Amino acid sequence: MNFHKAQFEAAYGTSQQLPRPTSPEVAFVGRSNVGKSSLLNKLLYRKSLAKVSATPGKTATINFYDVDGAHFVDLPGYGYAKVSKTERARWGELIEGYFDQDRPLALVVALIDIRHDPSELDCAMIELLQERNLPFAVALTKADKLSKQQAMRQTTLEKNALGLSADAPAVATSAEKGIGIDDLRRLIASAISAG
Repeated sequence: MNFHKAQFEAAYGTSQQLPRPTSPEVAFVGRSNVGKSSLLNKLLYRKSLAKVSATPGKTATINFYDVDGAHFVDLPGYGYAKVSKTERARWGELIEGYFDQDRPLALVVALIDIRHDPSELDCAMIELLQERNLPFAVALTKADKLSKQQAMRQTTLEKNALGLSADAPAVATSAEKGIGIDDLRRLIASAISAG
């Protein structure tokens, strides 16, 4: 799979607007300030394909990217307190509405900040993915802020806190330093080819 072949396709403000799927999808989900746009840009060898904002919670749509014939789907970040209740409810509808549809999900990449214990919302997202039997991997972001040893220890702690098995895929990543990005690319490519 060629991660260089990537382009923005479309953004949707409600789940009803989503097009019928035509190719395997890889969805990215996580808290508003977890670094989703930065990670997507790093995966796709780009600086600003996914818009990175200084203000968390800016992704208020579902954004589709065509990546070598597959679709990468950037879901709105959850848990950002500084937006209205109606806006938070709309984001919730977007995320759940996406997962409620019968979509050809090759993989869901759940992003969690490696420096903090998983939040209640992170745990709820992993539960939702497990309940729906969706294939997922955890990307632990901002690993450059820890030593290699701390990152390894924290990865184990995060997996335990999320109730994941030892062999569940979890990758310590850093969009800034490129840590774990090749591992994540391999996971995604293998999930797409398996689908």
